Amino acid sequence: MELINDIFQYDFLRNAMFACILSGITCGIVGTYIVARRMVFLCGGITHASFGGLGIAFYYGFNPLAGALCFAGISAVGIEWAARRGKIREDSAIGIIWSVGMAVGALFMTLRPGYASDLTSYLFGSILLVDGFDIICMSAVTLAVVVGAALWLRPIMYMTFDNDYAASQGIGTSCVSYVMAALTAITIVLSIKIMGIILLLSLLTMPAVIVNSLSKSYKTIAIWSAVIATAGNIAGFVVSYQLNIPTGSCIIFTFCTVLVVVKLLTLHKKPDR
Repeated sequence: MELINDIFQYDFLRNAMFACILSGITCGIVGTYIVARRMVFLCGGITHASFGGLGIAFYYGFNPLAGALCFAGISAVGIEWAARRGKIREDSAIGIIWSVGMAVGALFMTLRPGYASDLTSYLFGSILLVDGFDIICMSAVTLAVVVGAALWLRPIMYMTFDNDYAASQGIGTSCVSYVMAALTAITIVLSIKIMGIILLLSLLTMPAVIVNSLSKSYKTIAIWSAVIATAGNIAGFVVSYQLNIPTGSCIIFTFCTVLVVVKLLTLHKKPDR
């Protein structure tokens, strides 16, 4: 009850709650695509590559998330391009971009005096730093993701499970892949303040894994992943507020608890053949 009163009283708490809801919806839907296409490693590469943009932005004094978005977007599209052209193996490209992004970020963070506190807030998240502009951006992306998922669910689903079949049905698989890569990058960057670069991967994968343990329907997984991600975000935020501990860690522990419970409840089920 105290938290509810504080949310109505303080803007930063209200922004944090909105961020939990919006990021939960977006990460749940986008995370379904990532898990279904087995792109978790790619997602990790984009997430850590964005650290390079953060470091450069801090050093030159402009918006850190803008720098992160540039690095993440270039990394996502670059990896997709390299994989499709066969110039370099996808896993190799991800590993290179992952390490280079972290190295660039660490270098510029070190060159900037007093970098340590900034580094911690973006590596592990600080949801109370979410401001009104972040909420506007997250709202726009969430709306785009929900509308896009509703209008183009079938083409995305076809491409996710059988790229060749999707192409034979006249679906522009290359275009969809590039758009989804860019959308993944945007989702990652806008969620950094909530979970941080180190912990963000769990928000994009664990809700989808939880629902996938109960259903094999892509549409069902996408819808319920958004629900679970949102609920987990809110629960983690409430616990962190009450106990005064990091929000990102509380959210991950929430998802882990739900995943363990779901796995225990489904042990009696026979594996699919």
